[in-house]
Amino acid sequence: MDLGVSEPIDLSAGDHQHLIRKAADDNVQSKSKRSSNTSPSLGQQQTHGEPHSKASEQEDIFVVQISDETSPNDSSTLANPFSDASVRRGFIIKVFLLLSAQLVATGAIISLFLFWMDLKAWVLANAWFTYALLPAFFLLLIVLACCGKLRRQVPANYILLGIFTLLQGLLLGAITVFYKAEEVLWATAATALVTLSLTLFALQTKWDFTLLNGVLFVLLFILIMYGILLLFIRSYWLHLMYAGLGTVVFSLYLVMDVQLMVGGRHHHSDLDPEEYVFAALNIYLDIIEIFFFILQLMGLLR
Repeated sequence: MDLGVSEPIDLSAGDHQHLIRKAADDNVQSKSKRSSNTSPSLGQQQTHGEPHSKASEQEDIFVVQISDETSPNDSSTLANPFSDASVRRGFIIKVFLLLSAQLVATGAIISLFLFWMDLKAWVLANAWFTYALLPAFFLLLIVLACCGKLRRQVPANYILLGIFTLLQGLLLGAITVFYKAEEVLWATAATALVTLSLTLFALQTKWDFTLLNGVLFVLLFILIMYGILLLFIRSYWLHLMYAGLGTVVFSLYLVMDVQLMVGGRHHHSDLDPEEYVFAALNIYLDIIEIFFFILQLMGLLR
């Protein structure tokens, strides 16, 4: 008996078991019919000197074609690159190294504006310097945020991140000349304490702050509108509320971005392993904004 199967069989679904049982039943029935048909003519076969017919000598052949295609729900096709612990560890190390280099460079630039009196006096006398930095800063920020292919290319991503860090340091330095050195140092210490505390909290807490992405975007939009309104309204309490709200919003953003970088059990952790520049940029901006709003609080409370 020949059995041929032309269609692919899914062995995981148990179809092959039904096929084997059917083949076994057909084989038994075929042998029983063969024995019943050959027993009456046994003498005739012996007369001709052929103990077995040629047809009975044919072996039973079973042909099963198994498809190599995997199921659409195969977990291997849906595996996250970050499921590998070594990939995730390498990504986190790159992000923290880049972030550390950015913060050190920014602190050095701010120190120049803070303690170099001639530079401080020049910035105070030339307000155009601060306004000239703003377009270049936002243009480069848009390029890094929107051009995903560019920020994955080495060394273009490192060059763009370095230029962005330089512009951010110059912009912050131009802002700190309007504050006393003690206020800037206290704001730096407070920012370091807040950043360290929130990072440890993001790593240890069971709360998933990545789910608040939409809520934080709405709060950020409200904060921007609030800031534009304060350009026309001079009120001490409104400015104080603005600085406090900004500190809270970007503190939450810092927790969310750290959880996005760490990934694991969090709902939204779909960063690409090559997006270490983008992850470092997000956390860096969160820390800088926290410093900026804490510095405003220091200036308003003095």
